[in-house]
Amino acid sequence: MFGNRLMTAGVTAVLLGVLAACGGHGTGAAHPGTVGAVTASPSPDPVHGIKDTVRHITRRTTRATRPHLVRRCTPGTRQVRHTARSGSGSHRRTRTWYTTEHYQDCRKVRSGTETYRRELRPERWCVRLDDVDGDRKRDDVWFRVDRRDYDTADAAEAHTRVRFIPLYPNNGC
Repeated sequence: MFGNRLMTAGVTAVLLGVLAACGGHGTGAAHPGTVGAVTASPSPDPVHGIKDTVRHITRRTTRATRPHLVRRCTPGTRQVRHTARSGSGSHRRTRTWYTTEHYQDCRKVRSGTETYRRELRPERWCVRLDDVDGDRKRDDVWFRVDRRDYDTADAAEAHTRVRFIPLYPNNGC
């Protein structure tokens, strides 16, 4: 009986260890074409090719409104029942008394509207390469890069070899 419990506990511990080791290794990278504040982690493979052109896509925002929520609290009271037992056997007694407990009932309620800047399109920096990774058939491939790699590629002469680590490969910037 005890041996089966010990074996079950051991198997459970091993399974939890395996699941903990396998889970939680996501990159946090957004899918190509998604709009949002999710930042992508660069792929570990650097890319090289001949600079074709660069493109800076500016951030686009608009004014929008949303409900303004405020925290509103109302005081409240409730009766709390207390009991105490004393004695033993046939002399057992139970004493009951009540007290009043004060509390705050807080919730968020709508109070008008507020304006904010809603992002329609995030800012992006893109570089288009020819002869990607030495393959002469891979021309006009867009890569989304960070600002530093964009500045390096923009400063480079036309049709020179550049090398960087892309954020999103071939997403059609």
